[in-house]
Amino acid sequence: MMSKFAIMKKEDLRILFMGTPEFAVKSLKALVENNYNVVAVITMPDKPAGRGYKLQASPVKQYAIEKGLTVLQPENLKDESFLVQLKELRIDLQVVVAFRMLPEVVWSMPSKGTFNLHSSILPQYRGAAPINWAIINGEKETGVTTFFLSHEIDTGDIIFREKTTITNSDNAETLHDRLMVMGAQLVLKTVNAVIEGSVTSIPQDELYANKIELKPAPKIFKDDCRVNWNKDTEVIFNFIRGLSPYPAAWTELHRPETDEVLRVKLFASMLSEEVDSEDLKNGATTQDNEATTLENGSITTDNKSYLNVLTANGFLAITDLQLSGKKRMNVIDFLNGYKLREGDYFE
Repeated sequence: MMSKFAIMKKEDLRILFMGTPEFAVKSLKALVENNYNVVAVITMPDKPAGRGYKLQASPVKQYAIEKGLTVLQPENLKDESFLVQLKELRIDLQVVVAFRMLPEVVWSMPSKGTFNLHSSILPQYRGAAPINWAIINGEKETGVTTFFLSHEIDTGDIIFREKTTITNSDNAETLHDRLMVMGAQLVLKTVNAVIEGSVTSIPQDELYANKIELKPAPKIFKDDCRVNWNKDTEVIFNFIRGLSPYPAAWTELHRPETDEVLRVKLFASMLSEEVDSEDLKNGATTQDNEATTLENGSITTDNKSYLNVLTANGFLAITDLQLSGKKRMNVIDFLNGYKLREGDYFE
């Protein structure tokens, strides 16, 4: 669908920016530093955080205040006084990056519409956690998309898309940071297209007319992050890095000798080629080199340099972890201060 927007001057386009986390700051910063007319910023209300539960401003608010921008923090986006305030700003375009779902009365208000930056190649991975799910599902590429908002979340007409490769060395943090930079540039490209009157948008259903499978990206909760050691090695490897460093995959360390059960967060791992899993299940070496039959989740370690865990089809080497109540550390430091015993296992 070709835009009917007329060409206008950069300084005449009145922009309202909506966002909250660090991911959104990069896009706001790109607009401000390139002298676009950001009239105001909307972000989430301050929330209590830290040990003292003091009110904490969002990263977007902190940056906006630093730059002297007008900041609005409505509790309710349908509140009549807020809507009046919004109309008085006479906004031409709203730019949304990592913000909550908007009611139609808000996103339909600007004359040139409201577009959102999403960290996936839409229509794939609609939802709250596209970066995590792309890695968890073992995707080899992902990217960023700008699209016009519509009634259903992440379903509006697509404006631009940019792709990037996902490597085995990527985790949720590295991919987040890369997409954050890519996204900021795509926001500028999209705003420029609006200014030039050259926006072309494509309905998402035209991009999966051949009935390709759409993969969702729902919000991830704590219970969703538990490792299932009965899955294949590569599946668990992707699961751990897709949740690293936040919200973090976790497992329980069982210590039969003392009846302890401790929660352990797992931040990084390596695909181990140490021993074939079938050999292990038929009786391979453990810590004391005695032949035994191991179950998935069983640990093999020299208590010095490696900690390998049996999966459905091989070993996964854990390289970065955090025992409950302790700090995060690499496996060598962990084993230097915490010795595992014969029979300890993850579940």
